[in-house]
Amino acid sequence: MWRAVLARDRDADGRFVYAVRSTGIYCRPSCPSRKPHRDRVEFFETPADAERAGYRACRRCRPLEAMQADPWLERIRRACVYLSNVDGHPTLATLAARIGGSPYHLQRNFKRIVGLTPREYADACRLRTVKRRLRAGRDVTGAMLEAGYGSSSRFYERAAPLLGMPPKTYQRGGAGMDVRYTIVTSPLGRLLVAATPRGVCAVAMGESDQRLERALHAEYPAAAIQPDLGSLAGWTRRILAHLAGRVPRLDLPLDVQATAFQWQVWTALAAIPRGETRSYADVASAIGRPRAARAVARACATNPVALAIPCHRVVPAAGGVGGYRWGPARKRALLARERLRG
Repeated sequence: MWRAVLARDRDADGRFVYAVRSTGIYCRPSCPSRKPHRDRVEFFETPADAERAGYRACRRCRPLEAMQADPWLERIRRACVYLSNVDGHPTLATLAARIGGSPYHLQRNFKRIVGLTPREYADACRLRTVKRRLRAGRDVTGAMLEAGYGSSSRFYERAAPLLGMPPKTYQRGGAGMDVRYTIVTSPLGRLLVAATPRGVCAVAMGESDQRLERALHAEYPAAAIQPDLGSLAGWTRRILAHLAGRVPRLDLPLDVQATAFQWQVWTALAAIPRGETRSYADVASAIGRPRAARAVARACATNPVALAIPCHRVVPAAGGVGGYRWGPARKRALLARERLRG
């Protein structure tokens, strides 16, 4: 949501509002007013929630109008609440009967508003529950069942690969892992590079060192994570040179966990020439899975090493830049830089 605010993303209008503590005002994401500091902002699903917290509507962007213009917003909000709490995978027909509308229009509007299909959203909720249970000390089987996975095969097929490591290791918060990181200034904001003795495990972009560090520690709370004393300097310089257009191809030793399918997708992304883009369907066809465009999108979204695996070069066939783990504004900037320098 914060990335949408920074990008003044009109597509996010109506999905939520953000409020500024120092002014007592809430706005829609695309509000043209000056952006506040992140630590002064909180988010609400609806204007009513913001007003109950004591905020008043912005007279410049009129956030109430954005919410009232789309009759599907409240239905999709209720669908999200339901999917966050229900066990298993309710069918589209079941979900549509619960919130109103046809299964076809539900699927179409859910994807438009949330950016995911109902199944993908439910999977994300279950994965979040698994992570929370594992970090709280639950055994793998208990965490799996409490998150709504009916069988271990379904869990290991759909959720375990997204943990980035074996569930037992994730349960221990990355215990036994030795991670070193450095943060430098880049043309796209602060850039974190982290590595194990085997290779680079994370390349991330953000607004501040503190947020990047918190994200790394939150993902691996029990790992031995320390600031780097110089061993990452060569890889970091190479990444910055790649951003500047001096290194056309970024080949780094990587230490990331992935499924065979994810590696297929990521290998195809690495083959996209600098300055060019492909659609999700193009990538699916390139790996011999022409009907797997949505799965390709998920593989792009779970890429932990920005730039080294160039998921920013995959865009929607319908136009626009689409989603990006580090924000659509950075994706636009990356593509513009690559087109300029070739």
